[in-house]
Amino acid sequence: MESKTVGVIGLGLMGASLCKALGACGHRILGRDTDEHVQKYALLTGTVQEELTDGRTGECDYLFLAVYPGAAVETLKRLAPLVRKDAVVCDLCGVKRAVCGPCFEIAKEYGFTFVGGHPMAGKQYSGIKYADGNLFRNATMILVPREKEDLFLVSRLSEMLRETGFRSVTITTAEKHDEMIAFTSQLAHVVSNAYIKSPTAEEHLSFSAGSYRDLTRVAKLNEAMWTELFLDNAEYLGFELDCLIRSLQEYRDALAEGDAQTLKRLLREGRERKEAIDTE
Repeated sequence: MESKTVGVIGLGLMGASLCKALGACGHRILGRDTDEHVQKYALLTGTVQEELTDGRTGECDYLFLAVYPGAAVETLKRLAPLVRKDAVVCDLCGVKRAVCGPCFEIAKEYGFTFVGGHPMAGKQYSGIKYADGNLFRNATMILVPREKEDLFLVSRLSEMLRETGFRSVTITTAEKHDEMIAFTSQLAHVVSNAYIKSPTAEEHLSFSAGSYRDLTRVAKLNEAMWTELFLDNAEYLGFELDCLIRSLQEYRDALAEGDAQTLKRLLREGRERKEAIDTE
């Protein structure tokens, strides 16, 4: 793909990693962060080549919004008059309904293309110092185009993203994305964060191995970001929590009653469910 000018707003883990990945592919990278120390670090380390000022917005062939959902909408509202009509804007937020609805309307009003995006990649650490140009290698990128969007533009965006190492690009709707992500990501973060609050956790050293590490990996999260993501997806996340609470109560009741038969059944059902899903 020929070299393009790419703007990235928000130079945290996700945004800075995208800058590094696309920069390594030969694209011109303009970046901006509200934290001036992050901005200077990005320029000093070559994560971005130039600062993305408002005046340079019109130079961007692609503009990525790597900020929280509310900030993504507000940023696009402000910059919309400056975005070229042939440009493609894409967010990297973890929820889609709260972002895509208003951003589709803004893009329609000003005549450019907006595509919702969510890279299924990350680390338990946040911030530009942990940015990694290989973060997206073998990951999946989820895209949410507006209904009846120009498929050529979506394909062009997919092609650019694949340059960074994404194994696949999944096209879906904002509703389906939020429903699925409540289970595959958000619920896992809630469970991990709640699990580590046991008083027994303080004594885990010398008693923990892979199971503990796997279950607690995402407990160390950015509470400001995840609070916004959870509240933006409260309906679907609430449903998943209700399902989990009901299931946990079944295990708890079987233990309290010393009911080995029921406990064995519950464990068997979970094992068989995992095996069936993994072979689909």
